[in-house]
Amino acid sequence: MKAIVRAQSIRSQFVRAPFQRFANTSRSMAKLDINSTLCMKSGYDIPVLGYGVYQTPAAIAESVTAHALHTGYRHVDSAHAYRNEAPTASALLTSALPRSQLFYTSKVPPRYTNYADAKRCISESLERTGLEYIDLYLLHAPYGGREGRIGAWKALVEAVAEGKVRSIGVSNFGVGHLEELEGWMKQQPPSEAGVLSVNQVELHPWLARPDIVAWCRARGVVLEAYSPLVRATRNHDPLLEPLAAKHGKTAAQILLRWGLQKGFVVLPKSVTPARIEENKDVFNFELSEEEMRGLETGKYEPCGWDPTTAELSR
Repeated sequence: MKAIVRAQSIRSQFVRAPFQRFANTSRSMAKLDINSTLCMKSGYDIPVLGYGVYQTPAAIAESVTAHALHTGYRHVDSAHAYRNEAPTASALLTSALPRSQLFYTSKVPPRYTNYADAKRCISESLERTGLEYIDLYLLHAPYGGREGRIGAWKALVEAVAEGKVRSIGVSNFGVGHLEELEGWMKQQPPSEAGVLSVNQVELHPWLARPDIVAWCRARGVVLEAYSPLVRATRNHDPLLEPLAAKHGKTAAQILLRWGLQKGFVVLPKSVTPARIEENKDVFNFELSEEEMRGLETGKYEPCGWDPTTAELSR
């Protein structure tokens, strides 16, 4: 009970941050700006635009993250495995922005998907970052077998109860993995089950994942889109070029706008200052319903790994 009361108290402090909050649904231009957020099932808000730091070298991670914050980003998506938690968090800590206006994510690495290692990873993330709490902690991939996945989830649930983490979720979980976790959660007392707030997966017009999206939306789980720019492999695609010309935008901006209008949290990644700025300039135009339908390719073309297809026994 003390943990629940404490969580409610923390939440009441956090939601006073000057964010514009919306339900986890598709939305129009009139309802979106750089301060827009989604309300997660945990009760906390997550900014719809995040700054991804996958493969960002530690030597430049602080400076590029600081530039992103200066540009208007308030959400940084890192991971234990990225080896840049310390410098990215340093940019947050040395900014003039209040902590309540900043959102930081980290993840349990795939090879550490078990109870003991997940507990250790969370403690190491807090020590490396110097943050009093981490806003969102995810299981990076559905590996480790059922025992490992459930054990790692228990570690996340305990971290929330201890005030180390505010919201928890998963990454790269397919429907089978999600249902396995949901089935286990339903068998636990509410105080021990945890709250599944997020599933972070690769999402773009060539990998729209209708099955995962439908499952998450039916349960109010926020979808985060990584590789929303398809790793710059579609910049001259015939589906994007006419839209970019019509709206006076780049292909990357069209892709980010698609993700936002789908109701996703988008996580573009760049270490180039001009592109960091470009990627946040997506709130002054809107794709029509017809244009959104035109980007429904129905294709399955991941540009990276796809653990969502991993067997449950793995």
